[in-house]
Amino acid sequence: MRVTVIGCSGSFPGPESPASCYLIQADGFSMLLDLGSGALGSLQRFHPLYGIDAICLSHLHPDHCHDMCGYWVARRYRPEGMAPRIPVHGPAVTPRRMAEAYDLPPDPGMSEAFDFQALRAGPYEIGPFRVTTALMSHPIEAYGFRIEHEGKVVAYSGDTGESDALVELARDADLFLCEASFLDAPNLPPDLHLTAREAGEHAARAGADRLVLTHLVPWNDADQSLVEAKGSGFGGTIDLAHVGAVYEL
Repeated sequence: MRVTVIGCSGSFPGPESPASCYLIQADGFSMLLDLGSGALGSLQRFHPLYGIDAICLSHLHPDHCHDMCGYWVARRYRPEGMAPRIPVHGPAVTPRRMAEAYDLPPDPGMSEAFDFQALRAGPYEIGPFRVTTALMSHPIEAYGFRIEHEGKVVAYSGDTGESDALVELARDADLFLCEASFLDAPNLPPDLHLTAREAGEHAARAGADRLVLTHLVPWNDADQSLVEAKGSGFGGTIDLAHVGAVYEL
């Protein structure tokens, strides 16, 4: 598998990165995990616009899905004709929410460009990947992902607070993309996001090999996030996500 960071800013785009988007590739198949605010422009730096075979949306907060609007335009109104439909896996209300985001009638909404398929907790196949999902601790329906291919494992938290289910998704993962929205502070809201230290603790419990801190909110000091993650007790490699980072597994 090949993993490319397209966007990793948390909650809104920052000066150095759009919001969440990760490109997962194997056997000629290209899948996006999330397509958040600003990510569509960044994607075109690293991959052909019409070379995406599937999209998974972890949840429907704008920083994880709203560049679907621009991508719908790009696919629906391509000068040489509409691009082929591609599957979009997301919460069951995704077709309606995406139509509302672009002020489209619900029928057809964006369904001429996208084949919407409802995510469910559990394992299934997307292209060459075995994908396992689980509900995360977040105010709305939100999923984490475990993606397996030829013995290699990538785990992706999406957005979550502390979660035993996330530990299981990341069990023995070669690469763990884990949100680290908060710095340690008193009275942080529960069931919303993880601190960098908590991301490291989840990685340690899971026995992951490499941790990449994602969903880095622009107003935080990313270097401090890295320091706090390294103080978590996790013994593997820890990186800060950045646009253009590539991981070959």
